[in-house]
Parts: sequence; C-alpha cells; structure tokens
Amino acid sequence: MGPFLQLSKYLLVTLFSLCNGSYAQYVEERDALYALKDTFDDLIMNGNWTGLQCYENTSFWDGVWCVNGRVTAIILESRGLSGAVSSDAFVSFSELVILSFKNNFLSGNIMDFSSNPKLRDIDLSDNMLDGPIPRSLLGLEFLQSLQLQDNRLTGPIPEFNQKSLTVCNVSNNKIICPRTNNGPIVCDSSNPGVGSFSENEKASSGNSKKKYVAAILLVFDIIGLITVILLFIFYCNKSRKLKKLIERYRLEEKDDEILEMGGVSFNYKESREENISCVHEEASTLVANEEEKGNLIFMGDAEAAFGLNDLLRASAEGLGKGLFGNSYKAKLEGRAAVVVKRLRDMKPLTNDEFAKLMRIIADHKHPNLLPLLAYYYTNDEKLFLYRYAKNGNLFNRLHGERGTRDRVPLRWNSRLTIARGVARAVEYLHLNASFSKCLVPHGNLKLSNVLLDEDDTVLVSDYGLTSLVAVPIAAQRLVAYKSPEYQNSKRVSLESDVWSFGCLLLELLTGRLSVHSAPPGINGVDLCSWVHRAVREEWTAEIFDTEISVQKSAAPGMLKLLQVAIRCCEKAPEKRPEMTEIVREIDSIKAVDSDESEELSVDQSLTDESFSTNASTVLVVGDGRNW
Repeated sequence: MGPFLQLSKYLLVTLFSLCNGSYAQYVEERDALYALKDTFDDLIMNGNWTGLQCYENTSFWDGVWCVNGRVTAIILESRGLSGAVSSDAFVSFSELVILSFKNNFLSGNIMDFSSNPKLRDIDLSDNMLDGPIPRSLLGLEFLQSLQLQDNRLTGPIPEFNQKSLTVCNVSNNKIICPRTNNGPIVCDSSNPGVGSFSENEKASSGNSKKKYVAAILLVFDIIGLITVILLFIFYCNKSRKLKKLIERYRLEEKDDEILEMGGVSFNYKESREENISCVHEEASTLVANEEEKGNLIFMGDAEAAFGLNDLLRASAEGLGKGLFGNSYKAKLEGRAAVVVKRLRDMKPLTNDEFAKLMRIIADHKHPNLLPLLAYYYTNDEKLFLYRYAKNGNLFNRLHGERGTRDRVPLRWNSRLTIARGVARAVEYLHLNASFSKCLVPHGNLKLSNVLLDEDDTVLVSDYGLTSLVAVPIAAQRLVAYKSPEYQNSKRVSLESDVWSFGCLLLELLTGRLSVHSAPPGINGVDLCSWVHRAVREEWTAEIFDTEISVQKSAAPGMLKLLQVAIRCCEKAPEKRPEMTEIVREIDSIKAVDSDESEELSVDQSLTDESFSTNASTVLVVGDGRNW
C-alpha cells in the first residue's frame, strides 16, 4: 500500500505541473466522468471512480482507458446501469475512440457525438434508448463499428457514407427502412421494424433464424437464473459472516456495539447493521493508511488540537449520509464531542489551493455560523471537523415526529428566532464574501444545514462548499443551483442565496416539506408556486402550519414574515431584496408574549378577521412579480 500511495502523490504533483491547457482538459474530463457517475449512481462506480482517473497510458478507474493522460475509451458493459445520459455527456472527450454501454438499461435519446471526431467503435446495443438515430454520427470519419440493435429507436436510417464503416446493426428497433438503397447499407424494406447491415454479411430471415435466436435467449435466461441464485447464496453467506463478526465484538456488559478495526475502536449507538458495516469499512480505510497520511489541521485554538490517532480511537456514532459524504459524532475522552464529515466528489485541488480555501472559510466568524474546527486533506481522505450541535438540525425539528405524542410543537417565537438567526448569518456571509474564490457564499442553504445548539442557538453550517465542488455535481445537488436564474441562464449569484433563504422561510412558515430539501425518495412541494396560488386565491390563512396558526396574536408577524419570503422567491433576481434589508425587516417583527395556543379550534383562529384583513397586503406584494 505504501508504494501505491507514493505513486499517487507523485502522479498528482505531475498532473498539476502540466501546462494550463492539458490540466483544463483533464479537469473537464474528470468533471464529465463525475457527472456520468452521478447519473447512474452505481455502487461499484461510486467506490472506484475517485482520485486520479488516469496518468499517461495508465487508468485507475474501472471501465476507463487512457492514452497520454486523456480518456480514449469508456467501456461499461452489462453493469445494470439505468438512467438517461444527457446529450452533451461526452462533449469533453475529444480523444474518445471506443464507447460501449452494451447490455444495460439506458433510456432517453442517443447522445451527441459531434465533439468526438476520433470515435471508431460505438456499442449501445441492448438498452432502452428511443428517438431517432442522431445525424452527428455522419460526421465521424473514422467510425468502423456501430451497434444499436435491441433498443426502441424510431425514424429513418441516416445516409451513412463513411468508407471506414464496416459493421452496423440497427435490428430489433422501430427503424423505418428505405424502399431503395444505392449505398452500402443493406436493409430489409419488407420489414420496416428491423434493419441491419454489414459489409461482409447480409441480413437473413426465416424460421431457422428465429429458432436459433430463441435457443440463444433460452441459454442466456438459464445462465442468468443460475447467476442470480449464486449471487443470492453469496449474499446470504456474507450477511451471515457479518452478523457473526458483529456478535463477536459486542461487549457483554454494554448495550453499545463495539467494532475493533486494526487496534482502533469505534463505539456505535446505531443498531442497523448496514450502517455499522458502512462505518466499519470507512474507518478501516483510514486506519490502513494512517502511517502514510499527515495530521489534522486546526483552524483556531492550538491548545484544543488533537491528533488523527486520537480521533480514530474515539467512540463514534453515525449521524447520517449527506450529499457530499457521511457524518459521524466523535466523542474524545476529556473533550467536547465533534462532528466529522467525510467529503467526496471534491475538485482535484493541490494542498495549497485547498488550504487557502479552508482559511477563507475559517475566517468567517459570526455567532450564527458553525465554525470549522479542523480539516484533513490527502489524495485518499478529506475530512471536516465541526462542533457538535446537541439539539440537531432544523429539518428534524420541524418535520420530525409529526402526528405523534412525543412531538414538541415548534411555536412562533422559536421560528421567528430561527429565521432571524439564519438571516443574520447569511447577511454576514454576503458582506464578507471573498469573490475571488467563492462565487456564492453559501450555495446550499436548507433546513438540514441549520443546526440548533444546546440553548437553541441557530448555527448555519456547510457554507463555502461551492468552491470545492465541480459545477456539474453542484448543479445536481446544491440548492442555489436550483434557482430560476440557474435554470434559465446557468448562473448563480448572491441573489441565489436570497432565493434559497425565501424557500427556507416558506418551509418554516407552512410546515410543509419543500421539494428543495426533501430527502431522496420523498416527494416535496414546490412551495413558491403553492404559496403564490394560496395568496392569489385569498386562502392565505391555510398557508401557515397549524402549530403556529393557533396563536392568534402571532398573525401579524406571520404575515410580515410571509411577505419577506415571497419577495425573496421572486423569479427575477434583480427584484429580490438584499440580505441587509431582509434582516432589518425580520428584526422589526415582534415576538408574542405567550408561545401557547390561544384557540382550541384551529379553524376558528384561521378564519379570524386579522388574517383576512391582512391577506390583501400579502397579495399586493406577490402580484406581478413573475412567479
């Protein structure tokens, strides 16, 4: 393992010493491969497609071939990959020669290959691709083999006239075969649903061929069934071994589960075996490479510093999986608990570049910002350390335990305090932004990134991550990149943060799950459109969460905060207020004397005259603002 890590470090230094043009091409190809990985979300690709993808004629990623440091082949056959690959997914691969996604479950249209002049072999057979055969294939002068059979393609066959093309198969599609053909293409016009040609082989039909194909399919079905059975048996054996391993390391006198990893113990309170297995694997990776790595870099008080060995020996509790990696609560002996966030999908930065960005993030100091305590950066591992917030995040506080007796209502005064704290934190980021490094000071403002400390102090976390993430990945995951201006012009700005803050306010006021903060697999609501409709149709009172709508005296403040949220959610960025103005307006909203319900009947308080009187004011604010 030691020589490999030394080689990795040498390769990384060599790459960054290349000319700007080669480095830019390397980064473009790397970002495009990351975007392709995110499209498929394949377990093997997620684990293997990290670090350097290639160096000279050596490739480090499964399914990727390289020549002179450039990607020349992408071969991902029979992987069970699914999803629609974007039309411009291969624009950055100007040296691409071979592309094969044979025998997967790809959907959508065939990609655009106009930027891949060196393509020689393309195999997209046995998928679920639809639409026409793209005319960009006609510009590939060196194309020798084109395999498109067993898809759902429609339309006519383009006029392929490349002299290099020797093999082409478009059978088992819904292709329209030409009635006459003066070129080298052989197509059965009597059966417009089938088309194929080869320079040395003509298409044949008849009962014998059908029987032959049926026999082959039967053999493959039997092989597939046997494979599934063997995989099931293998999985059961692995699961049984994992359970025995967990039981062997369980302490008899404690309820917590202890996993021993190379002499380093992690103490977990979660009971799900899948989480324990995941943490065990990640911690084992850290321990295995411990001697080859540096130490933690602390950003503040040096007296509070501790070493990587101390961290690895701490008891740990899994907190969850985030967009950029898993988070753990680590409790060191004699010290306050810290949160360790293990990052992935970061830009390929040098140590100096990463250290500069960390100093920029650490220089932001505000009572409502969660400070960065320390970081750890190597080719293999990237860790952030934060202070542990004892009362969790705002997402769990607002949406957790709904409809149960254990639920503690989140009343108006608390929500107003949270809105004020978040606004002040974002205002500070905007006034102290380093535009040379961070385009958007936060970029991912949502409920799960708003933490509540022991005394319910609001702490905003994950600010500045936009400077560390490649744009294709940020566009898929960060909230700011879902703003209207990014959808229209592919541009984010300070106003994108204001839009994200408006979405957060609407979720805080309505108690409904926003589409922008909903966890994967859970459907949320487009609160901007829903609230605008409610205001336009004058059923404003139904907007507010029942936990605060029962507080009759809080109605004026709730309406004022709703006005602020609506202005923040304007589609046109120039119409949104700046954060300084937003803070001033929220500071003018007063808390109520009592945080208890003032009416037993929710309907009676909601239809109170104070709501209907002020609804027109909200309606004026929302009118004519390009929703």
